[in-house]
Amino acid sequence: MQGMTLSSPVLTLGSTPVTVLHLLVLAVLAMLGLLLVLATATLRANRERDFAAGAEAERSQELDERLGEINKANAELAGRLATMAEVLTTRQSDLARYMAERLDAVGTKVGQGLEQSSKTTAENLTKLNERLAVIDAAQNRLTGLTEEVVTLKDILANKQTRGAFGQSRMEAIIRDGLPPNAFEFQATLKTGVRPDCLIRLPNDERGMAIDAKFPLEGFTALREAETEEERRGAIARVRGDVGKHVKDIAERYLVPGVTQDIAVMFVPSESIFADLHEYFDDVVQRAHRARITIVSPSLLMMAVQVIRSIMRDARMREEAHRIQDEVGKLLDDVRRLGDRVGKLDDHFRQAQKDVSDIVISSNKVLARGEKIQAVEFEDAPERTAPATTVKFPRAAE
Repeated sequence: MQGMTLSSPVLTLGSTPVTVLHLLVLAVLAMLGLLLVLATATLRANRERDFAAGAEAERSQELDERLGEINKANAELAGRLATMAEVLTTRQSDLARYMAERLDAVGTKVGQGLEQSSKTTAENLTKLNERLAVIDAAQNRLTGLTEEVVTLKDILANKQTRGAFGQSRMEAIIRDGLPPNAFEFQATLKTGVRPDCLIRLPNDERGMAIDAKFPLEGFTALREAETEEERRGAIARVRGDVGKHVKDIAERYLVPGVTQDIAVMFVPSESIFADLHEYFDDVVQRAHRARITIVSPSLLMMAVQVIRSIMRDARMREEAHRIQDEVGKLLDDVRRLGDRVGKLDDHFRQAQKDVSDIVISSNKVLARGEKIQAVEFEDAPERTAPATTVKFPRAAE
């Protein structure tokens, strides 16, 4: 070790020699780092002790403040309890006085209510008597209606009056649905027979015959039948009556060249019509084969509506040539209107082009004036005010 200087190499790290100076510097740096770590730890410990002491002092102060607040709250609570006791005493006396006043008022109202209730009861009894009188009147009207129903039953029991009833109902339906010139009641055909109604269809000389039939006896017997024998007899009677009506209409009112190929049998009762289609389908099919259509009042109304639509369509077809002439004239007017609109459009286009050309020329003149204004002359007097520039709008495209 004798003769070793600070620059003498002690060891070699790779290709770099480490001298004594290097080692001393490293030792000094290590001691400085250790001192720095110790100082930092000491400072941190002091800070933590100071923080803990401050926190303890703050907690102690906060505890003292809270104890002061609790004492203050206890004092306020005691004062409030005393005040509440006084208020409750006052309120108790007020409540007693109020209850006495309310009991007096309730007693008065109960007396008034009893008096009003007695008046209302008397009025209701009066109204009840009036309603009983109305009920008696309604009962009297019901008795009269019952008598009228009995009278109607007597009328329907008579074959002639029943036929007149069916005829009048058919006439009312047809009058309400067709114009007067489209039908005729009790019209006489060339064969001398007179159907109840003859409807004239448009563009056809042949009329459609309608005859009203009211086969009531058989259906009444069917509804009143109690034994199977009575029921079979009533069914046979219904088939015989309806079949006879269908045969008579087919033989009398289906006249070639005079009437239509079909005729209508009008049954003026919806219930009989429904029973006929539900229980006597064979009779209905036989009528169809005989070119006889059985209708009820509702179906007759529908048929009348269809016939009225056919008449309206026929009238429209008759007036079709007039409509076509008017449409042709309307098309000519539309063509002339199109030509005139085209001419007017050409005028507008030409005017727009002229305005565009004028704007272009104005802009050119303005540009030339600005160029002349920008030229400086030596002897020209100084301008006292700047020249005003005029801008023309651009022509619309």
